[in-house]
Amino acid sequence: MAPTTVASLTGNGISETSPHVAKPLNGSAKVDQVEDDGEGEDDDEAADGVVTGGSAKKKKKKKKPKKRKAEQSNPPRIGLSKLFPSGIYPEGELQHYKDDNSYRITSEEARYLEKQAMEDPETTYNDIRRAAEVHRQARQAARKYIKPGMAMTDIANYIEDSTRALVEENGLESGVGFPTGLSLNHCAAHYTPNAGDTRILQQGDVLKVDIGVHVNGRICDSAFTLNFEPTYDKLIEAVKAATDTGVREAGIDVRLGELAGYIQETMESYEVEVDGKILPVKPIDNLSGHSINKYQIHGGKSVMLVKNKDQTKMEEGDYFAIETFGSTGRGRIVESGECSHYARKVDAPNVPLRLTSAKSLLKSINKNFGTLPFCRRYLDRAGESKYLLALNNLVAQGIVQDYPPLCDQLGSMTAQFEHTILLRPTVKEVVSRGDDY
Repeated sequence: MAPTTVASLTGNGISETSPHVAKPLNGSAKVDQVEDDGEGEDDDEAADGVVTGGSAKKKKKKKKPKKRKAEQSNPPRIGLSKLFPSGIYPEGELQHYKDDNSYRITSEEARYLEKQAMEDPETTYNDIRRAAEVHRQARQAARKYIKPGMAMTDIANYIEDSTRALVEENGLESGVGFPTGLSLNHCAAHYTPNAGDTRILQQGDVLKVDIGVHVNGRICDSAFTLNFEPTYDKLIEAVKAATDTGVREAGIDVRLGELAGYIQETMESYEVEVDGKILPVKPIDNLSGHSINKYQIHGGKSVMLVKNKDQTKMEEGDYFAIETFGSTGRGRIVESGECSHYARKVDAPNVPLRLTSAKSLLKSINKNFGTLPFCRRYLDRAGESKYLLALNNLVAQGIVQDYPPLCDQLGSMTAQFEHTILLRPTVKEVVSRGDDY
């Protein structure tokens, strides 16, 4: 989702590291096998045992039932538990650690620690993988569905209805992880349509689709960019490559400032030709990726997009959204436009609320979202009405954080790609990886 907005820091001298080969596993998950309904293989004798021409009537043999894979509907409405009745969900792409951490793939101690973690339901990876598989299926359907001429509200509803059905939404146990981002053109992030928004997707638009899914507060956060004519293909290619670089170079003990340098170097190696003019692709220097905590989309660590002096290290067990943004404009965003995204602060102050409506709205937010991000459409869906005064009061009191749209200069184009990674003791798992990206 929701990139972290950060102050710009820059540095010099980006060193290039040699790439390594990733080991893809179950990028697009296979589902458990189920059998067709049908009778068994028992042989039945022909009726009456009639003899004709000196030979008995042949016994009829029933065909063996064929095994088939359970298939998702279109649009996706079959809950994942029906496709994976075992309750075990596919791993993402596995990438081995590099350099000083390469021993981890064979370390008995690391494997023991990972086994211990898997035995504890609170720290199991299965919730993360379930959320990731929902994400893959929902986004792949959305990529086929989204076309110019559609209303932005219809696109958002299609994605969110698919997510809720697949994850089998159940209060704060499972559901949408944050409002579906559908930022267009110079807007890089934090736009989703509010009620009454009549905007229509156009042929020349560059659309960022940012989808979140959570299971027991474990959020899968991944995004991609769509265009419908080729002018900005290179922009999209640059940002996808930069995200893949960030994923590849991430790992235990990697310093965040150095990781940002690898991302910057990749993105700045691209150019875009628009109407005969060559434009550099710039990383947006005050946006960043971020760590993710349980029920908290921004976990405290930031992966910026330009090299800086941040010496903070990635650590074993960290869960990160590697998220990059590129622009043909300034490469810097400002808040602009009507706000749609909000979240109750994890460390919200305990302050007295004078407005009765604000007290009531906060109760509804706690019940329906907790500290997960939400938007105005979600309040409408929860049955709230005439809540803007109360919502603004909660923002003013520092209980709720507002997240307005983040935009580069008008006329520029921006793109986004994002993957969620888990730094396991033995291996790095790109949990959101799929056949599409």
